[in-house]
Amino acid sequence: MAEVTNLIVAGAAGRMGRTLVALISKEPSLKLVGALEAAGHPALGQDAGELCGVGRLGVTLAADYKSLARPDTVTLDFTNAQAAMEHLEVAVQNSAAIVVGSTGFTPEMEARIREIGPRTRTLVAPNMSVGVNVLLKIVAEVAAMLSDFDAEIVELHHRTKIDAPSGTALALGRAIAQARGFELKDSAVFGRQGQTGERPKEKIGIFALRAGDAVGDHTVIFGGAGERLELTHRMQSRECLARGALRAARWLAGQKPGLYSMQDVLGF
Repeated sequence: MAEVTNLIVAGAAGRMGRTLVALISKEPSLKLVGALEAAGHPALGQDAGELCGVGRLGVTLAADYKSLARPDTVTLDFTNAQAAMEHLEVAVQNSAAIVVGSTGFTPEMEARIREIGPRTRTLVAPNMSVGVNVLLKIVAEVAAMLSDFDAEIVELHHRTKIDAPSGTALALGRAIAQARGFELKDSAVFGRQGQTGERPKEKIGIFALRAGDAVGDHTVIFGGAGERLELTHRMQSRECLARGALRAARWLAGQKPGLYSMQDVLGF
C-alpha cells in the first residue's frame, strides 16, 4: 500500500485551497490533516470538505498553524506573500515541510526565504503547473540560442489578482536574463509610455494584463529581423496548479532539508 502523505492546506477557503481539498479527498495516498485560514475569517470552524463541496472530511478550518505543523506534514500554501512568510517561519521551527505557491515576495522576503528555507524541506515555485515549468526550461534554451533576438513577456490574469507582474512572468524574465548572462533587475522594463526612444537590445519587457476571470496566460516573444517566435502557455483551470502542487508535496515529503523548486520535482 502506498505511503500516505499528510497535508495541511493554507488558505483553505480560497479558490486554490478549495480545489486542493477537493483533489486530496479523492486520492487515497493523500490525507488532509489540517486546513488554515486567517484569524477572523468567516469560514473558520467550518468543515473543509463541506466548504468545497465534497462532503464532510472531519477537518475544520483553524487559524493556529503552530498546532498543526509537524515533521510528518507537508503544508500547501497559496495565500499571499506576508502569510506565506509567517507560515514558512513556523514550518522551519516545527521541522515541517512546506510547498509555497504564493507570489508577490519583496526582495527582502526572498532573501529571508533563501536564509531559512534550507533549514527544513521547502519548495517555492511561482507556478506549480507542469506545463509552465517546461516552458521555463524551453525559454532559457531559446534565449541562449536566439541571443540577438529581443525578448518580451506578456501575462494575463483575472481582475482580482493583487500582484503584478505575475511571479511566473518574473521567473520567465529571470530565465531569459540568466541564459544571456545578466540579472533581470538590471534589464527589466515594466510597461512603456511616451517617447521611449529605440528599444535597448539588452532589455526584457514585462507587461501585466488584468481582465475578467482569466486563470493565467503567459507569452514570451522573441523578435528578430523579419521573424518572430512566440511561446505561450494558457491555463484553462486552476486544477493544473493544484495537481502540480500535490505532485510536489508527495516528492518533498521524502527529501532532506533544503530549498527546492519545481524543476527539482520534475528532474530537470
